[in-house]
Amino acid sequence: MARLRAFWRDERGATAIEYVMIGAGISILCLVGASAIGSTLSSKFLGPLSTGLG
Repeated sequence: MARLRAFWRDERGATAIEYVMIGAGISILCLVGASAIGSTLSSKFLGPLSTGLG
């Protein structure tokens, strides 16, 4: 019974999972931001080229 109580009180794994979730959230935000910046730059620089050549 004491081992079960010790297992429930142990928070080391919960802290690691929280750090993984924070890292995943930051990486998703970076990917979304890079995608938005990439599409904006693409339309800004390649848009006039594609309409001016026709």
